[in-house]
Amino acid sequence: MRLYERVIPGVFLQRPNRFIARVRTAAGEEICHVKNTGRCRELLLPGAAVTLAVSSNPDRKTRCDLVAVKKGDLYINMDSQAPNLAAREALPRLFPGLTHAKPEAVFGASRLDFYLEQGEKKTFLEVKGVTLEENGAALFPDAPTERGVKHLKELEGCLRAGYGAAVLFVIQMRGVTRFSPNARTHPAFAQALRRAAETGVRVMAYDCIVTDRDMTLNAPVPLCLE
Repeated sequence: MRLYERVIPGVFLQRPNRFIARVRTAAGEEICHVKNTGRCRELLLPGAAVTLAVSSNPDRKTRCDLVAVKKGDLYINMDSQAPNLAAREALPRLFPGLTHAKPEAVFGASRLDFYLEQGEKKTFLEVKGVTLEENGAALFPDAPTERGVKHLKELEGCLRAGYGAAVLFVIQMRGVTRFSPNARTHPAFAQALRRAAETGVRVMAYDCIVTDRDMTLNAPVPLCLE
């Protein structure tokens, strides 16, 4: 799906804080908004080739968003809004017979990404974007996420309440061999994901076809939850 109408290439220079980055372009240095507040330390290295999406809003403080980066041969989208957009486009494929989809659905004390209906079957779905890759494995999270643990517990609550429950890890690149929870960075999340899967939460991981302008959900990636 088309995410960005106009893009320009650049070279990453520095990230003074999690919201902005300095990027060198053919027109000179650009101060741009980073569309991912995660650490992304293994991606945003000085000299890395990046892609900027040019905004059509003349009133913005920054003209561009940093949306993608090259890591070796991998082209990685790092726009935190892209996974939900890609997932929404793919919902009929992931949930055959889908008759209704509502984004931003409240359950318990959390707002989950989608509420879905397949006829009489009702399911809550949480989507997580994945940008961390190590030795061919996609890992989540790249920083501790208590919010992520909370969402998994809420999905277990959905099951107890009689709903279906699923979590989809959208890997924002192509070419990985497996998906695993990042137990080294956040052991509690890894434990929560294993517990959720054992309870009956459907765990899915898909890689994506990524270009400078779009990102499309591609194919399932093997899970390695242990």
